[in-house]
Amino acid sequence: MYFLSGWPKRLLCPLGSPAEAPFHVQSDPQRTFFAVLAPARLSIWYSRPSVLIVTYKESAKSSSQFGSYKQAEWRPDSTMIAVSTANGYILFFHIISTRGDKYLYEPVYPNLQSVLEDLLVATSDGLLHLIHWEGMTNGRKAINLCTVPFSVDLQSSREFAGKNVRELFTIFIFIFHILIFSSAGSFLGFVDVHIRDMEYCATLDGFAVVFNDGKVGFITPVSSRFTAEQLHGVWPQDIIDGTCVAVNNKYRLMAFGCASGSVQVYTIDNTTGAMLLSHKLELTAKQYPDIWNKTGAVKLVKWSPDNSVVIVTWEYGGLSLWSVFGAQLICTLGGDFAYRSDGTKKDPLKINSMSWGAEGYHLWVISGFGSQNTEIEADPKSIVKQPGILLFQFIKSVLTVNPCMSNQEQVLLQGEDRLYLNCGEASQTQNPRSSSAHSEHKPSREKSPFADGSLESQGLSTLLGHRHWHVVQISSIYLESNWPIRFSAIDKLGQNIAVVGKFGFAHYSLLTKKWKLFGNITQEQNMIVTGGLAWWNDFIVLACYNISDHQEELRVYLRTSNLDNAFAHVTKAQAETLLLSVFRDMVIVFRADCSICLYSIERKSDGPNTTASIQVLQEVSMSRYIPHPFLVVSVTLTSVSTENGITLKMPQQARDAESIMLNLAGQLIMMQRDRSGPQIREKDNNPNQRKLLPFCPPVVLAQSVENVWTTCRANKQKRHLLEALWLSCGGAGMKVWLPLFPRDHRKPHSFLSQRIMLPFHINIYPLAVLFEDALVLGAVNDTLLYDSLYTRNSAREQLEVLFPFCVVERTSQIYLHHILRQLLVRNLGEQALLLAQSCATLPYFPHVLELMLHEVLEEEATSREPIPDPLLPTVAKFITEFPLFLQTVVHCARKTEYALWNYLFAAVGNPKDLFEECLMAQDLDTAASYLIILQNMEVPAVSRQHATLLFNTALEQGKWDLCRHMIRFLKAIGSGEAETPPPTPTAQEPSSSGGFEFFRNRSISLSQSAENVPASKFSLQKTLSMPSGPSGKRWSKDSDCAENMYIDMMLWRHARRLLEEVRLKDLGCFAAQLGFELISWLCKERIRAARVDNFVIALKRLHKDFLWPLPIIPASSISSPFKNGKYRIVGEQLLKSQSADPFLNLEIDAGISNVQRSQSWLGNIGPTHHETDTASSHGPQMQDAFLSPLSNKGDECSIGSATDLTESSSMVDGDWTMVDENFSTLSLTQSELEHISMELASKGPHKSQVQLRYLLHIFMEAGCLDWCIVIGLILRESSVISQILVIIQSSEVDGEMLQNIKTGLHAVDRWASTDCPGYKPFLNVIKPQLQKLSEITEEQVQPEAFQPITAGKTPEQTSPRAEESRGSSGHGSIPQGEVGGSSMVSRKEEDTTRAEEEEPFQDGTYDCSVS
Repeated sequence: MYFLSGWPKRLLCPLGSPAEAPFHVQSDPQRTFFAVLAPARLSIWYSRPSVLIVTYKESAKSSSQFGSYKQAEWRPDSTMIAVSTANGYILFFHIISTRGDKYLYEPVYPNLQSVLEDLLVATSDGLLHLIHWEGMTNGRKAINLCTVPFSVDLQSSREFAGKNVRELFTIFIFIFHILIFSSAGSFLGFVDVHIRDMEYCATLDGFAVVFNDGKVGFITPVSSRFTAEQLHGVWPQDIIDGTCVAVNNKYRLMAFGCASGSVQVYTIDNTTGAMLLSHKLELTAKQYPDIWNKTGAVKLVKWSPDNSVVIVTWEYGGLSLWSVFGAQLICTLGGDFAYRSDGTKKDPLKINSMSWGAEGYHLWVISGFGSQNTEIEADPKSIVKQPGILLFQFIKSVLTVNPCMSNQEQVLLQGEDRLYLNCGEASQTQNPRSSSAHSEHKPSREKSPFADGSLESQGLSTLLGHRHWHVVQISSIYLESNWPIRFSAIDKLGQNIAVVGKFGFAHYSLLTKKWKLFGNITQEQNMIVTGGLAWWNDFIVLACYNISDHQEELRVYLRTSNLDNAFAHVTKAQAETLLLSVFRDMVIVFRADCSICLYSIERKSDGPNTTASIQVLQEVSMSRYIPHPFLVVSVTLTSVSTENGITLKMPQQARDAESIMLNLAGQLIMMQRDRSGPQIREKDNNPNQRKLLPFCPPVVLAQSVENVWTTCRANKQKRHLLEALWLSCGGAGMKVWLPLFPRDHRKPHSFLSQRIMLPFHINIYPLAVLFEDALVLGAVNDTLLYDSLYTRNSAREQLEVLFPFCVVERTSQIYLHHILRQLLVRNLGEQALLLAQSCATLPYFPHVLELMLHEVLEEEATSREPIPDPLLPTVAKFITEFPLFLQTVVHCARKTEYALWNYLFAAVGNPKDLFEECLMAQDLDTAASYLIILQNMEVPAVSRQHATLLFNTALEQGKWDLCRHMIRFLKAIGSGEAETPPPTPTAQEPSSSGGFEFFRNRSISLSQSAENVPASKFSLQKTLSMPSGPSGKRWSKDSDCAENMYIDMMLWRHARRLLEEVRLKDLGCFAAQLGFELISWLCKERIRAARVDNFVIALKRLHKDFLWPLPIIPASSISSPFKNGKYRIVGEQLLKSQSADPFLNLEIDAGISNVQRSQSWLGNIGPTHHETDTASSHGPQMQDAFLSPLSNKGDECSIGSATDLTESSSMVDGDWTMVDENFSTLSLTQSELEHISMELASKGPHKSQVQLRYLLHIFMEAGCLDWCIVIGLILRESSVISQILVIIQSSEVDGEMLQNIKTGLHAVDRWASTDCPGYKPFLNVIKPQLQKLSEITEEQVQPEAFQPITAGKTPEQTSPRAEESRGSSGHGSIPQGEVGGSSMVSRKEEDTTRAEEEEPFQDGTYDCSVS
């Protein structure tokens, strides 16, 4: 509603003695001038700009005669001020304007022509006096309060109910404050009873009074004469500590401040005339535990000019703002208002007097500085020492003044010179730039760039994406002559805004960022908009008063044409229009004669000009229901009716069943079309010609209503939400009038109501309702402290230190769970289910279910009284209807304290059963959450049993993150550390993308020496040499404990199953992700699980798993030179380099020959990477693997793939020449290139290649030579087979394994001959090696167990460069099956993989030249 903005301003009064400090401020009825009283001084201030105009100072002689000034009251026409003094005088001051008559017109108010020239004065001797503004009593006798009869109601004066209120409206048309005389007299029996404070209420026709003994009452004349005999008073019996009063004319409310610190708001019962308590305004202990009962008495209560908010201050300081029916908006007794940034408490602001400025944009406050400490008094230049006036600035919702905006889904706030929109994204469909007007005024309102979208399709991100506003600065040219802004409106798409000031109007396009004003200033100054304005498509519809013609009019202006009356469609109206609203193609207006008029509006193209025409459809008189036109807060036309469309005689009438919703002083009244007569099917298509049905008598729907929201859109999927009526009821929260639909269009039960009113509370003040999205949008005040910037003593009392900077932020809230809960409470589960299913696609629907369950659980489980009919079982049963049931329950449980779990699971089911349901549904993450519940509710054995179940399932499904957590969980159960499980490391946790990140993360630039390696890389290398993830501890010193053994058994079992099922890819992921010591385990399982039983099946499975294509024989290969093997290796190396990963950009040291470099990649496949005898590396089986022309050039750098070159641009020009020159010596023909491309096509993805090489290295180290053969076959590299021969020759290998390899290769040969001839060329190439293998197999008589390979035993080709960079770490042997030596194994793995990754880039030379 109203929100504080920025810091308050301070207006400095003329310097004077402390005795001359101002203490009272009072605005004139138009809020243009402010009278400021000091003890002997009267000052008149102007509102905009806020400047002092004139000061009158009382002379010392007359000051001693009259006494000091006390109170001031303006004459209704602002020409005089009456001031009461301490000695019982009333002084009248004439305000004479010296600037002449500069106004263009004299405002004419039909109801305010005869203002009675009387002033009502209450004196302390208990008398009421009527005094002329000319300073004479009017001859009537003073009224003694003791003679006025008081009762609890007006039943004794029944004629009050039938009396016409307007007869007395001319007597006291404005609210008069009392002027109290001091007098010594008193009446017998009533000692010192007099009026302490009173205010006149025009719409109730009487005075709300507070007596000096704390009693309160309401005095009303029972006839037109104002005499003691004709006055009657009523009082409530429960207030005995009243201090002050303020009346709200629009809502007929009287707010009485009490000594207890609360404000009690009363209204008058229409039938009995008794005073009824409407609501209370009081701070709660929950919100303000420190201060709620320490505020002192209420000092001042003031309603805003538009009667939509009330401001309250207390004796001990502080200021709070409330909506009409008690929703708290602002309070300065908590948060940044009450505490400094260092946590110390501030003195609350004490307010002596306050008055609202024009349209409620400012609050003029005279603060009391009595509590200031003495050191400030000692400083003569202290700014606080100078008496000043504070101006608090406010921004307000457009709903306070233009309630027709309630059928839109945007939030629009208006300040005195700017507007705030929340719909910015949708409005900027064509302009991506943002508007951050006056960022120095609102530093937190930067706007993100606008995204595409329209009202129909705007996503939730556009509505909730950020908390800042789109700020539009109102045209300064328009403001100059038309301040203050009275109304504003935004169109449905959120692309255009119109504002209304004192005269005329202006509109702004968010797309073009331009204002459009009247070209003719006379036309602008000749119209006053009276009843608000609204958008209809591209037109602005407004009700105005034409000053020159003295005529009320309804006008329609086209947005795209020039702003000129020549382009406007004008319709004359009989009476002044007070309210206006648009519904579909109809305009509804409410007039000052209490009549409602419906117009049709349609677009007309009249030649080049497009206009809209308006025609009267229907008039409805409401004078018998409405006591005063000023009491009508809003009027809207809706399609809401008590019928929900199914029971109507004609279905199409559901859409047109317009009802009039009228908010009469907080009472929501509905008038529906009367369909009781015969229904005639309309044949005429013209809607303007058809006879509209009359309206039924009004029905009261709800009380204490502040705002109403409804929409004219239709959506079959969300009928509940779109056909509902939403009400904001202040402190009572919100209400929704919800339609009830029978399931599957069955005939509804006659005894069931078709609508239901459901109340619910939300934590924000609602400003807009998003119907389909089930959201309420609002705004909230936030504060920023800047006091830390002011550290000097002299700055301690700066406004920036005393007050925080206030900003307004967007906010939103879900309300669906409240409605579902209310339906379940009323046994309307079927309706709740229909509603929930229609909203199940909303992104926050799971949160809705969780909120509902959580709130019911908290209330019922913590209730001190037994609950006869608990709701939790119903809610639990309701949630089971949705697939999110299991997640909802466990999320709710984990956010609730442990003490409530038993109550929750008694309703929703045993957590063990729910856990098993999760497993059956394959929802492992939710099952893991249930495991935490079970851990707390069950014995450790049960937790372990369920954890094992989940661990095995997670292993099977490859949920590696979950596996790591389960390992940690099982360890914690075993060691009794369940309460404090070890934290999960996040820095080096690999992602579960399926690649062997364990291998990949270890790459490090080989050209860097150990000293140059950055610390981060070094630490990464060290962490990764241990298995990554939380299972790292498993391999530490306590690895022999039973718990670790238990986990290891499960891991081994899983690894065994993967090998048996030939799932090598899964095995690699499993080992890399969980840090499983694959090599040592394979060593143990070499002749058991790690044995290949069927080479052909294994080969096929690997082709499938690694997406590796089966080889094919091209037709041209019969005559190809590659057939004889001469250039075969060129193709192989090209293939390897072509798919090299461009991101593993390893730099190679200069100075090493290409021969050594080429040798290194083959050597890397060997079992170890220690220094070996390089002489033996040139064995006969290796000689023809390399081509010589490239062996002596290109030492400066390695050449990556083509993508590598273009991305990194790290090549020297000379290298290109070198490649072309060398490669040209090969003289490849067209057929040879075709063969190479065929070979390229037969290779799998690069990632698979890396993974296969990694597995090859692992199996080689573990001595599983049969698996090495299979991988070598897939990669089709004869060097692998050669390497295995070297191993077999140089060490004792198990004869059974050799026999298995021989049998397997024969099986592969047979399979290739029959099913896969593409393998035959490769098998022919490696035939010599296979024969050698057969010989070894036959020679071996006594096979011995395979021994681990040591550095001194095995020849190997290794680049000396790699050995240098590694240093001497890593020399040594690995005993078979030794788990503890994992760091060495890992380091060796690491070195291997480095060298493997280096390999593709050396061969990349060929790739560059081909491309």
